Amino acid sequence: MTPSLTEKRTLPDVSIRHDIRPGDLGAVIRYHGLWYAPEFRYNYQFEGYVAQTIGEFAAAYSPDRDRLWIAETEVEFVGSIAIVERPNNRAQLRWFLLHEQHRGQGLGKRMVDLALDFCRQKGFDSVYLLTTSDQKTAHHLYLRVGFGLIEEKEPTIVWGQTIREQRYELTF
Repeated sequence: MTPSLTEKRTLPDVSIRHDIRPGDLGAVIRYHGLWYAPEFRYNYQFEGYVAQTIGEFAAAYSPDRDRLWIAETEVEFVGSIAIVERPNNRAQLRWFLLHEQHRGQGLGKRMVDLALDFCRQKGFDSVYLLTTSDQKTAHHLYLRVGFGLIEEKEPTIVWGQTIREQRYELTF
């Protein structure tokens, strides 16, 4: 039986942790590939891009200045978000990913708030993120928490699609 539009979906409890465990980095890569392919039609090259950036994160990881959060139920990966230290006392928000079944319930905002609170605690002057113009749901959340769109590049063909890269920034 399919629930009506007025019925609330009952989802399993989701926990968010930031201790990096074996398999976490691979899960972030895997689910970016699996979830972005049907939603945005990004091809395998996108997964390779995420793998490259995750590899850079793992090689330079500093638990005092970097953090990766994993959202999960008892049995499955639900999403991720990270903060990566950058030069000049700035941070980059990366790998924000949330399974579509868990969207619209405040979990994404909770994850972004954790990331921004971490930035404030560590005394970063600003945080930025790079995204694409087709990530409409995430854009609304970024704007709601105080990010501003500061740059939009010309469309380019990458990951099997024509995309327009955008840069959002939040100054503390």
